[in-house]
This record gives sequence, structure tokens and C-alpha cells, in this order.
Amino acid sequence: MTVSWTPHRFTGGILALDAANTVVLRNDPQKTFDRFDDPAEIVRFAQAASGFRAAELGGRRLEAGAPDRIAPLVLSIREATDRLFRHAVAQGAIATVDLPAFLSACAAGLAGSSTEVGAPGRPFGDPATPIAFEAAL
Repeated sequence: MTVSWTPHRFTGGILALDAANTVVLRNDPQKTFDRFDDPAEIVRFAQAASGFRAAELGGRRLEAGAPDRIAPLVLSIREATDRLFRHAVAQGAIATVDLPAFLSACAAGLAGSSTEVGAPGRPFGDPATPIAFEAAL
């Protein structure tokens, strides 16, 4: 199914939560669906996020690799993010049991990236060069 990546799909507050929200009705087994079931949608999501999250990304374009190659990594980051933040919202605190998977998934997302980030006023680095989608997540 081709997804329409509209501004509404990017209202999670930050890119990582937008990605976590790609599973619709997560807690309803009868109605749930995953917008990333087709790995090509991950690439389309990254392209749309480049525009809709431009301010957050400091104008830096997101670059997604081959869908089948990045899908396992992106899904791992998405699921770890969802677990961590869903519990934090429901309980009012972060569960330390969720941190190792979250940190491991984030580390894996950064492992293939050789970019520099965190400069004052440019938290995502040089806006003239793309950043790997999984590193931005």
C-alpha cells in the first residue's frame, strides 16, 4: 500500500516519534497496520521528512539507502523508541529496562555514518550534505 506522507503524519514532535507513529492503532490487533510493511515506504517517509522536518534537521536532507538493507535497522530503532516513550508517557518515567535496546538500536543507526553533528546552531551538521536517515533517527 502506498502511503500519503502528508504534514499530518509528522506531528509527533520529533522525527523519531514520527517514525514510531508509523504503526497505526498499535494496541488493537484487529485494526493495527504498519505503514512500513512495504520497505519502500521507509524511503518515501525519509524523503517527506526532509521537507516536513527541515527546521529540526537544520535544512539537512535525509538520505535513505536501499529499502531492504535499511528496513531492519529502521524498524529496530522505531520499535525501541516506541517502547521507551510509550512507557514513559503511560508511567511518567523512563523504564531502565527499555534503555539497553534503545541505546543499542541508536548506536547501530549511527555506526555506518561518518558525519559530524552537534555544532552550535547546526545540531545535525552541514545543511549542504545529506545525513543517513537511520543516523538522524
